[in-house]
Amino acid sequence: MNPEKIKDEQLGKEHYIAQDVYVPASNWFVATSLIVALILNFLPLQGDILLLRPDFLALTLAYWNINYPHKMGMSIAFGMGLLMDVGNAGVMGQHALAYSVVIYLTQIFGRRLRLFNPLQQAPQITLILLMMQWIIVVVAVSSDALLPDWQYYLSIVAGALLWTPLSYLLKWLLKQKPDPNAL
Repeated sequence: MNPEKIKDEQLGKEHYIAQDVYVPASNWFVATSLIVALILNFLPLQGDILLLRPDFLALTLAYWNINYPHKMGMSIAFGMGLLMDVGNAGVMGQHALAYSVVIYLTQIFGRRLRLFNPLQQAPQITLILLMMQWIIVVVAVSSDALLPDWQYYLSIVAGALLWTPLSYLLKWLLKQKPDPNAL
């Protein structure tokens, strides 16, 4: 907040109560969100909807690493990536490596990303998701898979569009409910 603005305004009791106060994310809440994201990634979709499905798990890992870096780490991302690899029956370790890179990049840019609101974070998250997809493609191609066509990258656009609603949803779930007995 601007200190000059604070001096000019008479912050009353109503303004103080109207501030957003967030409950610290519990480990159970973080784990539940990761499990829900994993289940969403495993939904049996077909056709064009499958091409538009964002990587919910990558977005959730990025959100927790940006906003609560002490709750997320490479080991959790690597383990969740192994679960994705087992579920997709793909090359073992490709998602684990890609999710570890997501965690690495969000740790590097996390302090800067926290300065922006979720809408302003979306372009930077798009670049991180693009790096993740390239890693998945490189690992798949190195094991004699064919290069995917341009439609493969539509999930990045869907992920970028989903970043803002997902961020606000998780913040809303963590928002402290007003206590009528406070103050």
